[in-house]
Amino acid sequence: MSAIPLFAETPVEVIRNELEQTLQLQRDAYLAHPYPDLEQRKADLRKLQTFLRDHREAILDAISADYGNRSRHETLFAEFYGVIDGVDHAISHLRKWMKPQRRSVDLKNFFGASNRVIPQPVGVVGHIVPWNFPIFLCFGGLTSAFAAGNRCMVKMSENSRRLAQLLIDKAPAYFPKDKLAFFDETGGVGIEFSKLKFDHILFTGSGLTGRAVMAAASTNLCPVTLELGGKAPALVCDDFPLQKATERITFFKYFNAGQICTTADHVFVPQHKVSEFVEIARRTVSARYPSLDSPDFTSVIDERAFNRITRALEEAQERGATLVQLVPGPKWDAATRKIAPHIVLNAPADCELRTREIFGPVLPVIPYTSVDEVVNAINAGPRPLAFYPFSNDKRLIHDLIHRVMSGGVTVNDIVLHTGQHDMPFGGIGDSGMGHYHGYEGFVTFSKLRPVFYQAPFSAIKFLWPPYGKFATKYLDFLTR
Repeated sequence: MSAIPLFAETPVEVIRNELEQTLQLQRDAYLAHPYPDLEQRKADLRKLQTFLRDHREAILDAISADYGNRSRHETLFAEFYGVIDGVDHAISHLRKWMKPQRRSVDLKNFFGASNRVIPQPVGVVGHIVPWNFPIFLCFGGLTSAFAAGNRCMVKMSENSRRLAQLLIDKAPAYFPKDKLAFFDETGGVGIEFSKLKFDHILFTGSGLTGRAVMAAASTNLCPVTLELGGKAPALVCDDFPLQKATERITFFKYFNAGQICTTADHVFVPQHKVSEFVEIARRTVSARYPSLDSPDFTSVIDERAFNRITRALEEAQERGATLVQLVPGPKWDAATRKIAPHIVLNAPADCELRTREIFGPVLPVIPYTSVDEVVNAINAGPRPLAFYPFSNDKRLIHDLIHRVMSGGVTVNDIVLHTGQHDMPFGGIGDSGMGHYHGYEGFVTFSKLRPVFYQAPFSAIKFLWPPYGKFATKYLDFLTR
């Protein structure tokens, strides 16, 4: 696995032909069997679980090799468990999700008729997967798409090349190509993939790339679900125990070396508690990661990301910020692409750490004196993918949830709303559009078709022209 070379450019014509042929193959298969029954869908979902279990060790090795070092426990917890449990949830609820819904009828005009809303597969879904949680985000999307009865083409990230190769090699033993096909990024694949006339595109990644995907999809009037990132804030209110808040925030902030789109990008802390927050964080994080070379601490994904984060740290320091290193030893190691967990104090408002999503093990701490000050600061920026208020005051939490708009909320912790199978996941504004996970994922990849069943007798016949006195009186009755 580790011997896979950097990709060589593939001619655009070759890429386009392979993608178009696969799309046509899946579309033909969809048209031949447009409505998989309950048992077929359950079988497809179980195969996703079986695939992960059969290739567990190889997948763990591939992801770690793609990262340079990825904690085995982080992959099992954040990727395998979430998918396997999510599939179980979908299977247990799928019969109910698929059932046609009864809708009411206007008895004045349509007595004896009936209405149904029938969820039907949209067809072929294009799925563009990022590198940070490639199994959870790939197979989570597949769970929703397969539950809805669709076929899928998946484009993996250029930073997941070993995993992509594994999926390409092993998936055909579980799914025919007309059901599921994986594609590696060998240069230009993503651009051509976005141009295909899919029935729906699911994209997870940066806002910049998301805009490009949406622009390409608009040519085909293809609907998109965009799961983007942003600067998700945490807010520690004065009444909440600082020890508990610090432990919970730092766990997910430095999990996967901070490379989580929903983690806390920065935290607002009462001004008089900042020093205590820093000391608790120092004790807590150094106990979890005794040194930078701990196997439990994950590498930054590539050299470009490593350089971006270290440059941002240096810029902030040069402009007067204080860098607080939470793990003893070197600040970072270019050879392993590991950056020690940091807290940053007094970072200038216009520095890169404050204006761009960090996506690394760096936590700016922003002091505040009033909650209103924090709410105004958050609302002045783009709407974040998540918001994390910490307080035991129910009225205050209610107020914060209604005043601060975000994609999702976890109260008194961070990230965990994304792991709830019976709740939708998605952003708003700059952090994305649309939802998936659970029932909302089933709905996203279904066409909820309204079907009207006319009765043997129809009162509409009284409104056929030529219009006379009865039609006039009848319409007066309906509109009075």
